[in-house]
Amino acid sequence: MATTLTRDDLALALARVAEGDRAAFRQVYQATSAKLFGVCLRILRDRQIAEDVLQDVYVTVWSRAGGFDAARASPITWLATIARNRAIDRLRQARPLRDAAPVEVLAEVPDGGPGPEAEVVGAGERRRLESCLEQLEDRAASAIRTAFFDGVTYDALAARAGVPIGTMKSWIRRGLQRLKTCLEP
Repeated sequence: MATTLTRDDLALALARVAEGDRAAFRQVYQATSAKLFGVCLRILRDRQIAEDVLQDVYVTVWSRAGGFDAARASPITWLATIARNRAIDRLRQARPLRDAAPVEVLAEVPDGGPGPEAEVVGAGERRRLESCLEQLEDRAASAIRTAFFDGVTYDALAARAGVPIGTMKSWIRRGLQRLKTCLEP
């Protein structure tokens, strides 16, 4: 029973969740649970663990909805970040990161994703993002893609590249700053 909410509707629902509105929380859950489950499952590769983490995600959303700032991120980005971070935390507890599945393995995970209109808009945004990523140094672009799209930690990235963790964090931070500048209207 997926509900479709616009970005503004989702932001308003999160504001109401911050006030303890259970109906708004239900709306947020119905509109985002499929996508957030997909994020968790992609990183964790285990359906049961992903379901447990998804529950933790929504407990966090309930308790921290007041911390959402629409000026800093879109609602779905904020929610997906919570899901990603919770999934990575669980991975660190459970097993080494090297066991993470490649993205292709989980391509058939169903999601309550956007409709055709949103897909067209999203495709344009993806092209802009890819164009901006291509303007970055190869090492920064690669690190950003691996960290944010594959859920690999900064520690693991630094080990793979044979550089100190501080260097990896600097590459990513500077790359994200350049991406932000490139993506701003």
